[in-house]
Amino acid sequence: MTREQRLAKLRGIAARRILVIDGAMGTMIQRHHLDEAGYRGERFKDWPRDVKGNNDLLSLTRPDIIRDIHAQYLAAGADIIETNTFNSTSISLADYGMEALAYELNVAGAKLAREAADAAEAADPSRPRYVAGALGPTNRTASISPVVTDPGFRNVDFDELRGAYAEQTRGLIDGGADVLLVETVFDTLNAKAALFAVEEVLEERGLDLPVMISGTITDRSGRTLSGQTTEAFWNSLRHVRPFSIGLNCALGADLMRPYVQELARVADVPVSAYPNAGLPNEFGGYDETPAQMAQSLHSWAADGLVNIVGGCCGTTPDHIRAIAEAVKDVTPRVPPVPDRAMRLSGLEPFTMAAF
Repeated sequence: MTREQRLAKLRGIAARRILVIDGAMGTMIQRHHLDEAGYRGERFKDWPRDVKGNNDLLSLTRPDIIRDIHAQYLAAGADIIETNTFNSTSISLADYGMEALAYELNVAGAKLAREAADAAEAADPSRPRYVAGALGPTNRTASISPVVTDPGFRNVDFDELRGAYAEQTRGLIDGGADVLLVETVFDTLNAKAALFAVEEVLEERGLDLPVMISGTITDRSGRTLSGQTTEAFWNSLRHVRPFSIGLNCALGADLMRPYVQELARVADVPVSAYPNAGLPNEFGGYDETPAQMAQSLHSWAADGLVNIVGGCCGTTPDHIRAIAEAVKDVTPRVPPVPDRAMRLSGLEPFTMAAF
């Protein structure tokens, strides 16, 4: 099936049933207990900096591991798998001195996911499998100073982010991504740079690919790191007309529900949610079982809150299998038709209804 054929079916499938996105990549990589040499492989054996922890590099040095993780999530019931490219921007890769690898890593990450998805489609041609090109938030923030004594200082600007995201987007498209996913958004200005870059690249390529957006509410304050409430976050980005808007990471299902419910109330597009497997324990692990997560997400689905569900940190194919089973017979949320109004956003939303 070609990308065009898959995308022609996407909205129809999403209208009929709840789609399932995969779980955590990092959690699965950690199970392999790779050391520094395991990350380096032969190609980077003499690299002058430590690279352990650069999970995206494994798309080049251990593609077998990444491809197998994708395959496990597909076998568990995922309709959408994310590329192993969360940190594959020149900005994030600078920590390892690997900025020049950004485009190559995105192509490789998308190709590995597409290979696994193609194999799943070959086994069941009636069911398209989608590759979401993952564009992470980077390790910098355009809205907040990293220097406590200098609130006006920034270590990145909009144009730097825009350029890095454009390079990433080109690699993901060239590698075969079906969808572009701007995820784990903690700073809406970073996300705007990413989305601006995505639109520029799609225009230059003459393509019309679906764009998914997923923010992260960082704590119980109910705000992103840059201070926005859920509704203000949606107001800031709704002009992009994304395929979906949602939340992931930071919180477990029990704490995330009020914010997913708020998105479900205001967003006139599908809503996605892929929470962590609870909050981290004292050892940095995640304790929420597949059955517990499945029960929570079934409740969200039954209450008409979601269209796309999955898992983030701490989740595994077992979690995704249980979630897929829990929502398989539940009718997806029907997006509301909002009243005509002017909707603005700062840290809080502002709506002025038409008279």
